[in-house]
Amino acid sequence: MFERYTERARRVIFFARYEASNYGSRHIETEHLLLGLLREDRALARWFPGKSVEPTIRAEIEKRITRGERIAVSVEVPLSAECEKVLTIASETSERLGHRQVETEHILIAILRVEASLAAQVLIAQGLKPGSIQEQLAKEPRPKYQSKATIGASLTLDGFLDGLKCLNGEELISFFAKNAELIDASGKRWNYEEISKRAETLFAPYAKKNASYIVEAKLAETSELFVANVLWKNALFASEQRTWMHRMSVVLILGADDWEILLAQVTPVQFS
Repeated sequence: MFERYTERARRVIFFARYEASNYGSRHIETEHLLLGLLREDRALARWFPGKSVEPTIRAEIEKRITRGERIAVSVEVPLSAECEKVLTIASETSERLGHRQVETEHILIAILRVEASLAAQVLIAQGLKPGSIQEQLAKEPRPKYQSKATIGASLTLDGFLDGLKCLNGEELISFFAKNAELIDASGKRWNYEEISKRAETLFAPYAKKNASYIVEAKLAETSELFVANVLWKNALFASEQRTWMHRMSVVLILGADDWEILLAQVTPVQFS
């Protein structure tokens, strides 16, 4: 089903799986898909009339659902029938618009077209209409639409950093290029295969509840290269009692479908 989906669109599904697990749902419902969509692609806020889009939508969804006991990541959580319908419509919408791949906007339009779903009801209450979004996308020149990839590095980085809190190893490795390397805080180098096998262990410090980050600086921003420094607080190992901050330098390149992490290097920030 996901062959034509961009990496960003695929990560929407990963985030939706996390949302379903967090709310104790045995199926990935349209509301989880919507939350995953807003978590992955913040640029979608341009279609909404107000500010603080994700908190507003989340609060409205939480009014309408009953939270269950959190489900472990290891438990399979399938797509609901409504969700499968949304993803089918997203593919059809992409084809109708003449777009080569399925993007996040196509998923947003598809959610709105399944009008009986909870997610659609919440969006419609916010004033969104599928026709107006689709019409505007159709009017945008293709080069402009495709140029989103040149500004999407920052969104990919945000998706990865946020994902360190909630994604499993398989989902985290999807952010990396096949020839990627990670240099951990001890200076050890890990290649793609090694990162893939130990992703959850390697990134465990950043999944801690009190771990937080800021993007310190964007050192390079071109159509094919993006470099940023990220400062992490409270990303601690037991052996690092004097180190409470890490600096993560991340290099992203534009791949065939989307931006990918080529190199991530972690350096402990020491204080005397």
